[in-house]
Amino acid sequence: MTDHLGRLIDHVELRVADLEASHRFYGAVLETLGHRIERKGPYLFCDELAISQASGPVSHMHLAFQAASRDEVRAFHAAGLLNGGRDNGGPGERDYHPSYYGAFVLDPDGNNVEAVTHGPVRRSARSVVVERTDS
Repeated sequence: MTDHLGRLIDHVELRVADLEASHRFYGAVLETLGHRIERKGPYLFCDELAISQASGPVSHMHLAFQAASRDEVRAFHAAGLLNGGRDNGGPGERDYHPSYYGAFVLDPDGNNVEAVTHGPVRRSARSVVVERTDS
């Protein structure tokens, strides 16, 4: 089995109140960024993001997803609003650094979810490839 993983975070898990509402929301916003969410058992997965039905308190955090362009940021924001999200900062330049362009949406549980592009960049790799040797 081969996975593509990030370099610092193994995974982040969101515990949500309504898994189906979160599936609609994250499925729609991640699709605008070229990703697909998959159901595996009681979880939803997309790369390092795991989403599960909470049996206690739900998660509250800020997540920022990478976008390839300003158009993707705008599409992300629109998809979020159409799929149960609430506006928390429309698409636009931010003063974090030059070329920072982001948009913020609160997901159905109130997590602050962002899509951001940093302008023209060259990455050393699209992802890290991990091949399991024990299977």
